[in-house]
Amino acid sequence: MAAFLCKGLYLDPSALPSALIDKPFPNFSLQSVQDNRSLTRADLLGKPALVNVWGTWCVACRAEHPVLNKLAQQGVVIHGVNYKDVNFDALNWLKDFHDPYQLNIRDEAGSLGLNLGVYGAPETFLVDSKGIIRYKHVGVIDETVWREQLADLYQGLVQEGTQ
Repeated sequence: MAAFLCKGLYLDPSALPSALIDKPFPNFSLQSVQDNRSLTRADLLGKPALVNVWGTWCVACRAEHPVLNKLAQQGVVIHGVNYKDVNFDALNWLKDFHDPYQLNIRDEAGSLGLNLGVYGAPETFLVDSKGIIRYKHVGVIDETVWREQLADLYQGLVQEGTQ
């Protein structure tokens, strides 16, 4: 028992397993944060993207947000899932801190988050152009995480889509 517990001390919390790797992004029908239009899984198809689960109540999301803005300016496709939040607060956040999201899904009840197996925010899924989840990152995406873990995976999916 002690060996089992000791092993847990050395596990990477950002490497939480996901049963959804290599499976389709879950079906959903929810409103957009920005304009209340209905969004579905089909809206995520066509280009590889980061799908970032965030909330205005999430302190770590505030630290991550400038990096997401920078990535969006560099052409990285980012979609948001505003998780268990008040839409008015989300709109103010995006106005104050800028909006890196091409689509931003309003998940007030947390149903999409539940289907994604979200533990909290921020969590980010790398999704290919066909809507298949290829990678899950738990925690803040900073410059180092982008450079060392996500950039090559994302670029690989972009190149795969142009062949």
